[in-house]
Amino acid sequence: MISRRLSTVIVFIFIGLISSLFYNIIQVYISTIYHRNMGRVDSSSLSSPDKVITTNIKLTWAVDFEEKTIKGTAVLDIKTLEDSVTHLVLDTSNLTIHSVQDFETGQKLQFQLKETVKPYGQPLEIKLPLSTQKRGNVAQIAIEYVTSPDASALAWMAPEQTSGKKHPYLYSQCQPIHARSIMPCQDTPAVKVTYQANVTVPQELTALMSATRMGNDLSPTDATQRVYKFEQNVPIPSYLFAVVVGALDSRQIGPRSSVWSEADIVEDAAMEFEDTEKMIAAAESIAGEYIWGHYDLLVLPPSFPFGGMENPCLTFVTPTLLAGDKSLANVIAHEIAHSWTGNFVTNLNWEHFWLNEGHTVYLERKIIAKLTDEKTRHFQAIGGWKELINSVKTFGETHKFTQLIPPLEGSDPDDAFSSIPYEKGHTLLFYLETLVGGSEEMDGYLKHYVKKFAFKSITTDEWKECFLGYFKNKVSSDVLDSIDWDAWFTKPGMPPVKPQYNTILADACTNLSDRWSKASEDDLKSFSSDDVADFSAMQKKEFLEQLLHKRATLPESLLKAMDENYQFSASKNSEIKFRWLKLQINSKHEPAIDPALDFVSRQGRMKFVRPLYRALYAFDKAKDKAVNNFKVQRKFMHPISSNMVAKDLHLD
Repeated sequence: MISRRLSTVIVFIFIGLISSLFYNIIQVYISTIYHRNMGRVDSSSLSSPDKVITTNIKLTWAVDFEEKTIKGTAVLDIKTLEDSVTHLVLDTSNLTIHSVQDFETGQKLQFQLKETVKPYGQPLEIKLPLSTQKRGNVAQIAIEYVTSPDASALAWMAPEQTSGKKHPYLYSQCQPIHARSIMPCQDTPAVKVTYQANVTVPQELTALMSATRMGNDLSPTDATQRVYKFEQNVPIPSYLFAVVVGALDSRQIGPRSSVWSEADIVEDAAMEFEDTEKMIAAAESIAGEYIWGHYDLLVLPPSFPFGGMENPCLTFVTPTLLAGDKSLANVIAHEIAHSWTGNFVTNLNWEHFWLNEGHTVYLERKIIAKLTDEKTRHFQAIGGWKELINSVKTFGETHKFTQLIPPLEGSDPDDAFSSIPYEKGHTLLFYLETLVGGSEEMDGYLKHYVKKFAFKSITTDEWKECFLGYFKNKVSSDVLDSIDWDAWFTKPGMPPVKPQYNTILADACTNLSDRWSKASEDDLKSFSSDDVADFSAMQKKEFLEQLLHKRATLPESLLKAMDENYQFSASKNSEIKFRWLKLQINSKHEPAIDPALDFVSRQGRMKFVRPLYRALYAFDKAKDKAVNNFKVQRKFMHPISSNMVAKDLHLD
């Protein structure tokens, strides 16, 4: 009887697995057929910018903290690119559409939310007025709608989740395909628009956007509400739309920069990021004029899933950068660099994401070199190479997501996120630098590249043509012909070439990690605090990273001795703390379980949270605690990071 019941259960489980697999295959098939039929330039978008393109969006929003929704209207300026176009197709995700009309005439327009295509949402199909169906025609389409409380771009925080404990907080994260959850749009980096916004919020709160602030007034209809006005006059892709609402304070940190945060950390943030203007000036000397006007920083609550987000005029950053000694300020250099590579010149779609991130890492490290020295740039590249190794190991050496240009059709671009487009892209550019004559020659190319493709979205082929054209008469054809482009772009795994970096700053880290990788209890007296007395924070991070590669586990006696001598547990540097916790969890060190769980609960940066949760899950004595901790903390996390960690823990 028991065996028969067990057989029945196994059959039902098998049927469930087959059904789930069949459903996923059907969803990929539907997505593939849809994109082929519509002739997409971006497999992650269901919209049709090849037929009708958006040029401007005007938003009128009311933020409702009780309902956890944004209610409002989006007025899209559109232009028809072909004759006989009858419909405008936009991306949406969990939006409720109330009405669509011709903004100028008031004519109601027929619309339909089509079937959901996972993971891309529902295409909104709008029948265009006859006056807009010819090539070159323009119109304004007004869409009244409301977002879902579960909008994937939005993180709603209760007062108790903020440091002030008095007021709620809202922030967005639209990259890569989440703008469609806060507005109907052509949610693809292939389309760039200007925008204006009027945002109504509770009068005691402040609203900011990725745009120029144009003032604020009390609402004329409700004295408890305040209306903030914004304009972004430089065309941007939808993923750079951003909004934050909270009890915010600010400090000016430069002639064109302020830092914003909750009041209790604003002074610390101002000190940490006081070199922002130096970084902007250094970037301008390499890539050309900064065109965005002001450059502000916003330190978000700890749940923010990334190190930073390059929203124009208002970079979002994680509070995990507040180390107290500016040792993590390179992230600010990275986000500043995006003002040229990413925001100004943009990848056409997410398969070419390396154009954004590889160039930005390359420019970021050049900025740091301007402010420090060339050996620091090389040292950071060495660290980046190890992060690249980690990402390749996580996916597997033959996984498509380890390609510099990964095929993403049918895939969620969030699933492909890793250090690969950043570090593999940087490695390619550094390798090319060694071929064309050095860093100064690449500086000239960067200015040429930014100028040539300003305001545009491009593919890797366009970038390659630009590169070869620029150096055609400057470098031997034999040198350029020797580049194996296919190996760089489409082969999975590590890059085909590892550049020769200056190792002077890394050598001390290498020597110390070698000693620990071979150490036994008999060697403990040979270690002391003097080992790291002259180490920078970057070198301590590099030491731990090297040790994780050379000897992923250490016995308890060595871990205790290391902490007694080097005080890693007391470090305020999140990069050091993360690697120290990972080393302990990998070593099955039970006393580290609670500190690791505390670390992943206090902040939501995916760079730290995902690897630590995976390590905890692989530790038999920590597995159940990790799963239970995540279930409790999930409601406090940003939807992007909570969904990714759920996959890591095999819960979704």
